[in-house]
Amino acid sequence: MSSEAAAPRARRKAREGVVVSDKMQNTVVVVVEEKKPHPLYKKVVTLNRRFKVHDEEGSCGVGDRVRITETRPLSKEKRWRVAEILEKAK
Repeated sequence: MSSEAAAPRARRKAREGVVVSDKMQNTVVVVVEEKKPHPLYKKVVTLNRRFKVHDEEGSCGVGDRVRITETRPLSKEKRWRVAEILEKAK
């Protein structure tokens, strides 16, 4: 056994999306829109994925553009955390 420290954590995934619901305590729902070509037909397809995201301060509102980062499981469905608010809703 070597006395070196454990390996550093892997780089965490980050996504940008729009808050669509803030009705829960400490949780917001963020929609991340991803455009990618269809594997066979090559048409660009829009995929909308909804993430439950931890928002400790409760500072996010509906329509805010946010950056989220992957984190340890916080509840049954929450595996993401708000990293920063990029743009507040108008």
